[in-house]
Amino acid sequence: MVAIAMVFVVMLSRFPKVELNEDEKVGSFATIKELLKNKYVVLFFFGIFAYVGTEQGVASWISKFLEEYHGMSAEVEGAKATSWFWGLLTIGCFLGLGLLKLIDSKLVLRIFSISAMISLATALTASNGMLAYYAFIGVGFFASVMWSIVFSLALNSLKDNHGAFSGILCSGILGGAVVPLIVGVLGDAFGLRIGMSFVFLTLSYVLSITFWAKPLIKNKTISLKELIS
Repeated sequence: MVAIAMVFVVMLSRFPKVELNEDEKVGSFATIKELLKNKYVVLFFFGIFAYVGTEQGVASWISKFLEEYHGMSAEVEGAKATSWFWGLLTIGCFLGLGLLKLIDSKLVLRIFSISAMISLATALTASNGMLAYYAFIGVGFFASVMWSIVFSLALNSLKDNHGAFSGILCSGILGGAVVPLIVGVLGDAFGLRIGMSFVFLTLSYVLSITFWAKPLIKNKTISLKELIS
């Protein structure tokens, strides 16, 4: 009912016409084809692919892993862990925004990527079920800054055609369908612990961005004292 009401409200509302700037337009197929010749466009596409794949590759299998290796209920503990994973993924964004005021974005991404890998390794190898439970939640927290930083580094690597570039980047969300499938296939063949270890590859790719990305403008930072004041 709420959705139907929203449709009617939108239909009856009058919105001002939006005029897009030239660099905000998606552009022609020729523009996209030309962009794909730029190695950084392709590299950042896979950056988004890797991030979304990481996010879904972990979240989709938390419940099954905790049930299979630690005897936890997929409907209770598994569902709670997944819920907290998404919750901290959201909450962590605010911390990330604060850190970007203090630290270079590539360094923030590097710290959080390494922390996510440590947290995932703990979740997959811990013999204690609750440790694995909280470690999975930790992966969500450390992944929280990745989307915004990777996306901003990407757009900050090109002077123009940002609209078309954004479209290419957004298509990278298909990683969220591909990576969980790969995890499942590997899990069926070798066990879910091995299957979920595939996510280390996607996390490693996100980490690699911190070494090869060359933003045109670095994010402006201030001291902690200035931030507090």
